[in-house]
Amino acid sequence: MKVTVVGGGIAGLTCALSLHAAGFEPRVTEAARKVEAVGVGINLLPHAVRELSELGLDGELASVALPPHRLSYRDRTGEAVWEEPLGRAAGYHWPQYSVHRGRLQLLLLAAVRERLGPDSVRTGLLFQRFEQTSDGVRAHFLDRSSGLPVIDDADVLVGADGIDSAVRAQLYPHESPPKGNGVHMWRGVARHPHVLDGRSIVVAGGTPGAKFVAYPIEDPATAAGDALMNWVLEVRHGPTAPPPDGPGRRVTAAEARAGLASWKLPWIDLTALAERSSAIFEYPMLDRDPLPRWSFGRVTLLGDAAHPMYPMGMNGGSQSIVDTRVLAWCLARENDPVAGLGHYDRIRRPAVDAIVLANRNLGPEEIIARAEEHGGALPAGQADQIATHYKRLSQATVAQVNTHSSWTVPRRGAAG
Repeated sequence: MKVTVVGGGIAGLTCALSLHAAGFEPRVTEAARKVEAVGVGINLLPHAVRELSELGLDGELASVALPPHRLSYRDRTGEAVWEEPLGRAAGYHWPQYSVHRGRLQLLLLAAVRERLGPDSVRTGLLFQRFEQTSDGVRAHFLDRSSGLPVIDDADVLVGADGIDSAVRAQLYPHESPPKGNGVHMWRGVARHPHVLDGRSIVVAGGTPGAKFVAYPIEDPATAAGDALMNWVLEVRHGPTAPPPDGPGRRVTAAEARAGLASWKLPWIDLTALAERSSAIFEYPMLDRDPLPRWSFGRVTLLGDAAHPMYPMGMNGGSQSIVDTRVLAWCLARENDPVAGLGHYDRIRRPAVDAIVLANRNLGPEEIIARAEEHGGALPAGQADQIATHYKRLSQATVAQVNTHSSWTVPRRGAAG
């Protein structure tokens, strides 16, 4: 079975690896002319690390990522209001990882090209439209280098092309633009000494638009050196205001220093963090309303193309990785790809839609918002109850991750 995957990001590349492991023939198309190590930090939760490990990537992940041991919620003065262990420290059989998004993407790209062949990822192809029949799907692309049309025929088409998915736009031509909550994220990476124990993810502040996040994504090269720190400052521009100069605008160091000036966190030098960041970019916090369907005949969606969500609970990328494994499993269980995509839709969509809606209500970060209102740590048990409810909703409690049946399927023949 031939599968065209539109989008060469983390979701699209992991989709190709998952489909190949199940015996299918995936091909990835990417609009960018070159896949480069750009971006900032991302967290992979244990349920995603399990799936990548079952794809044989555990060693590669460990070589480029750091395993945080603790999540620490703190107030604006830096005092702890709630903490919990992460990854193996919490009892998972797999670690949690913090990693530079670009390094993760290049790791996945190398694995795809090694396993599927050097031509398995084609760049510079801008998706335009698809048409499907009972026998297959024809996708139309524009070659950005030559300006010529490119046609790709496959048995299945997967839209993994992000929050502004062109595949989704054809399936839902009258959908509204992504929704924002007025919060914008200033995101950067900088060399800075480790904070706290060097393996903590710190979230300080309270409600959205008044939070600061920091965690390491690379250890120092020497014992006396600086770690590579990922950091995020949330600012609020109003519920309907677009980001100045559009999404992804560059924030100056002076602007970042001014935004960080009101924060008093004794365990981190915020001025140095702003000045040492090679680039700081602003992105609006956006999601989309859950869809009634992802799969239409031989076409489906996954990752941010299917379920973009607010970044509460560090869950968006991890859920995208789980999508890819379930998709391959469902296609392998059905002789008819239409039935396989329908099965995938029924398994994944309701579960992930619930996370999208939970993240609109702050997800596990309800803990820090309530603590701000409360004026300190919540009464015993309340924070644990919020965190456990969110993990259960995400199918990511220790018991759920450690004991659920594997999505790995016996490898099929290439013509399967």
